[in-house]
Amino acid sequence: MYLHTSNQEKMELGFGGHVCHWGTHIAGLYETEEERDLIMEGFLRRGLEAEDVQRYCLDEEIDSRIRKRMVAKNPSLAGKINDSERMALYSPRDLYYPDGTFSPERMQQGLTAVYEEGKFKHSGKIRAFAEMSWAVNNIPGLEELMLYEAGLNEFVEDKPWVSICLYDLTKFSGEVIMEVFRTHPYVINKGVITENPFFVPPDQWLRDRKKTG
Repeated sequence: MYLHTSNQEKMELGFGGHVCHWGTHIAGLYETEEERDLIMEGFLRRGLEAEDVQRYCLDEEIDSRIRKRMVAKNPSLAGKINDSERMALYSPRDLYYPDGTFSPERMQQGLTAVYEEGKFKHSGKIRAFAEMSWAVNNIPGLEELMLYEAGLNEFVEDKPWVSICLYDLTKFSGEVIMEVFRTHPYVINKGVITENPFFVPPDQWLRDRKKTG
């Protein structure tokens, strides 16, 4: 299935036969580990095949299981899958709140550094995803998470970058998921990617936030 998501080059997401474009920010919604793992495994596998730079945030136990399964299914990837420059794992704390506080500004600086580094390695195309269940915890600064999510749309729009933010529907409130809809232009649900009719462009989202703040 092909979905036009930007004016950049087409790219294969790696699951469900989905093709979109670089410069895309997607919310991956799931209710079971099977749904989540299908997205992650396909996204990572296709990235390795294409030699894209991969940066992702995931529990180490899940990461280990995914890697073993990928190698079992695709032995030709064994030489690439442990290349930390090509496929780098971050813990939620290291990526989102290294000093114990979440900061959209620090996240923006970190992503810019990853992008600048990635331009000089492999294809320079960056696949990023994060399992967002860490955000159900009471972390200082977490009230700014959706500010970061809204800003990520502007960050990726002119770059060869695709970000998938994975949200477990059984863990987050309906209020949070509604904000996820408002800050992600595309959504994966039940393994299918679609344009999100609830998405609000970042500048409008910021204006709405000031009105309600």
